[in-house]
Amino acid sequence: MTSRNESPVAAASTIQLHSTAAADARKRAIPVTSLLTMCAVLALATISMAAELPNAPSSVIRTNAAMIQTATATSTPMTVWANPEVKLIDKTFVSLAIVSTGSTFADSYTTLFARQNWLAGKKGVCNVEVESAYLYGTHPTVGRAYAVASVKSVGSLATAYYLRKHHNRFWSLPLVGNTMISLQGVGQNMAACN
Repeated sequence: MTSRNESPVAAASTIQLHSTAAADARKRAIPVTSLLTMCAVLALATISMAAELPNAPSSVIRTNAAMIQTATATSTPMTVWANPEVKLIDKTFVSLAIVSTGSTFADSYTTLFARQNWLAGKKGVCNVEVESAYLYGTHPTVGRAYAVASVKSVGSLATAYYLRKHHNRFWSLPLVGNTMISLQGVGQNMAACN
């Protein structure tokens, strides 16, 4: 008999045989699992037998109250290791501050090239502040350019000092960031306006 000629009843009986065998195996597995669980509980219960309870403090009769000694509080000197404090303003901080402030004032100085070109009436070179017009103005004045440089320098120095004082490991980031931004401005001003 081939699969085409096979009766549908024979296929159904084969499926039924497989499912009954699986059910019988599951029925046998449940008592074995529960028997092993009970054995484990009994073994652990016998291992962890409780000891006798201690006597209650009220059951001890004291005949002589004078024999009771009280513990006296003694203070032992606590050993404290002094960590050497890191100086807030050291060579690294000062050198980064000098580089940051110098680059910021160099950026403001080269930004004034646009004003000089505008006053001279030069064409073909930058005569208008384009990159930071919101900060310096279209035609930056000397006072405004150096005021912006002062505020940027003091802001980055104060932020770096605050971060260093509170032991943040990224304390140099404001100084380095201000330096990078200012040197980019110096480079662009030198290339376009000089």
